[in-house]
Amino acid sequence: MTNLTLRQLRYFEALANEGHFGRAADICSISQPALSVQIKELEATLGTVLFERGHRQARLTAFGEQFGMRARDILRAVDELGDMARAAQGGLAGRLRIGVIPTIAPYLLPALIGTLGDTNAELDIHVRETITPRLLQELMDGQLDTAIVALPVSEPSLTEVALFDEALVLVRPETEQQQPIPTVDALRDMRLLLLEEGHCFRDQALSFCNLNSGLPRAGLDGSSLSTLVQMVGAGIGVTLIPEMAVSVETRSAPVCVARFNDAHPSRTVGMIWRKTNPLADQLLQISQVVRQSAEGLRTAHSAT
Repeated sequence: MTNLTLRQLRYFEALANEGHFGRAADICSISQPALSVQIKELEATLGTVLFERGHRQARLTAFGEQFGMRARDILRAVDELGDMARAAQGGLAGRLRIGVIPTIAPYLLPALIGTLGDTNAELDIHVRETITPRLLQELMDGQLDTAIVALPVSEPSLTEVALFDEALVLVRPETEQQQPIPTVDALRDMRLLLLEEGHCFRDQALSFCNLNSGLPRAGLDGSSLSTLVQMVGAGIGVTLIPEMAVSVETRSAPVCVARFNDAHPSRTVGMIWRKTNPLADQLLQISQVVRQSAEGLRTAHSAT
């Protein structure tokens, strides 16, 4: 197996994660035919097939699943060697792979990326936006250095650093602006629009309203906060959104925003990373930048 290369392993990992040659090629910044050639060469070196190829998908074979577990361990170890070298040099430089959940990314990232770029010009920032379960898996697989999520995640292998607490607010149609703010009990009887399954913010909203997550809610789920707010503006129902999203999501919809009188729902936002990550000290510094960016965002919102 003298021809086995780290580059091939990274191509394999991308294809295994995406299950699609085109998307994997985009992630690897190569053409789809070039990726296909590299995977075929890897299979030829191993003497067996790693993927079942279909019209739209590429699925791992049984051997491919076993190979993937070892390949991920190897790639994580290689990445951590690089991280050890970076940590020894001190400061913040090189590639930084940050994962962010969708209910934070559009609102916090512009300020955060700008601040990190201004203060740490040598950082090469890569951002991954997806739901919490995927971020946790990619973090533990070594595909991410850190992630910004709602806490707690309660994963023993990860360090959690709480950054700030954020209120959740009620969004109603503009025509209801003069109506009394509903109690939590009343909210349970209203048509509550939620994010689709997999979003931690959905679980937080259900928990606040003391609703069963297993209840059927056909037609009431959205893929983004933008969709939910626009549905509210169309008179379909009401929803909850985090305070940082208010200025962005409500500016183009006929809605009004209210805080609850009898309850103060909130979420805790924080950063997580592997406890074994050699860059822990640097990531702790970055967490302070995230906190400052969020504080600046709240100050700007309160001034408008």
